[in-house]
Amino acid sequence: MLAVLTFRVGSPCLLFLVVADADVQVIFSGFLVATVAAVVVTGTVYLLLARLLWRRTWTHSVMGGMGVTYVNSNNLGLPIAIYVLGDPAWAAPILLLQLLALQPVWLAALDASGGDRISLARLLRSPFTNPLTIGSLLGLAVALTGITLPSVVLDPVELIAGLAIPCMLIAFGISLRLSPLPGRGGTATELLVAAGLKLVLMPAVAVLVAGPVLGLDPHAVLAAGVMAALPTAQNVFVLAVAYGRGEQLARDVVFTTTLLAMPAMLVLVAVMT
Repeated sequence: MLAVLTFRVGSPCLLFLVVADADVQVIFSGFLVATVAAVVVTGTVYLLLARLLWRRTWTHSVMGGMGVTYVNSNNLGLPIAIYVLGDPAWAAPILLLQLLALQPVWLAALDASGGDRISLARLLRSPFTNPLTIGSLLGLAVALTGITLPSVVLDPVELIAGLAIPCMLIAFGISLRLSPLPGRGGTATELLVAAGLKLVLMPAVAVLVAGPVLGLDPHAVLAAGVMAALPTAQNVFVLAVAYGRGEQLARDVVFTTTLLAMPAMLVLVAVMT
């Protein structure tokens, strides 16, 4: 219930506020090209493994793909950008990329799937029916037009948005208490592979594209790697519960990557500096 409340009410309002207050021009950079490349490679590898090796359903595969590519760019990305990279601006491009592009694409793939089949009609209808996408698009409209919303509109939205993160954390904690321990229930191999893709492959691709391919400066290359090594966002677990697909895998990937992300980042920083 808390996860569904977050999905349908709290998170759309929160996404609206975040995007409406953002500078959308920051998404156009070489740093973001490296991030997109890392997302595409990592997500594709997982989807191929899930479909061809583990024989997962399309919706389960999409949820797992989101789990290995969708990072916690807000709650953890901002403080890590400040204390590790020295500038919170490094978190902004990936945050906007996820809200305006990655999340709508993953959600459209989920909404378009009926069981294991994809419907073009549902795919085209998805951006106008999914609460999270609607919230992001409305926020984008405000950001692009520069409209200043009156407090009579903004205050209730801020109040509702305030429930998103607490409800998300409580729902996640309840799931940890009531569900099997991470790695149990026949998902151990998939969990280990997913965590490896998220914490090793994704940062490696980001660094290789940012450095040798694009020739960005060393600090930008480090930033690309560190941001790609962020753990999976808890939004993924909320979506898994809302869609009724891959809940245990989503929960376990969030838990495992959050636990191991900091050691992975320390190794990355030590190697690169």
